[in-house]
Amino acid sequence: MALVRKGARRIVVDGTAYRWRVRGRPTYLQALAWTPCTFAVELADVPGATLVVTTDRPHPSNWLGHETSAVLPVDVAKAVRIALRKGWTPTTPGSPFRLGRSTGFTPPHGEHPDSAARDAPCVPNSDA
Repeated sequence: MALVRKGARRIVVDGTAYRWRVRGRPTYLQALAWTPCTFAVELADVPGATLVVTTDRPHPSNWLGHETSAVLPVDVAKAVRIALRKGWTPTTPGSPFRLGRSTGFTPPHGEHPDSAARDAPCVPNSDA
């Protein structure tokens, strides 16, 4: 899957040009600050496998106004280097390579409201 060119920024990491972008509109869970912001990276000229990085901060456009910090080019360069060491091959087409950098992320207002139901054991309905 190719990265949308509109809004993508160019960065050169160790002599290789990439394009990267943070999704402009957050997903519903990102908007509620229940899940962290992500950004995508791919080669600038010959798209292959996309790198998707999960950060440790809320999306900048979250609906609740929680404080966050911008994803900076230095963050992108660091993620690219880590992903390359972990086996991301940006020249090879294929599924997105996911890099989790969200250690320490906690939703600013607590746990996702469905997490208790999601983690609870399944109990059959006794009324059947």
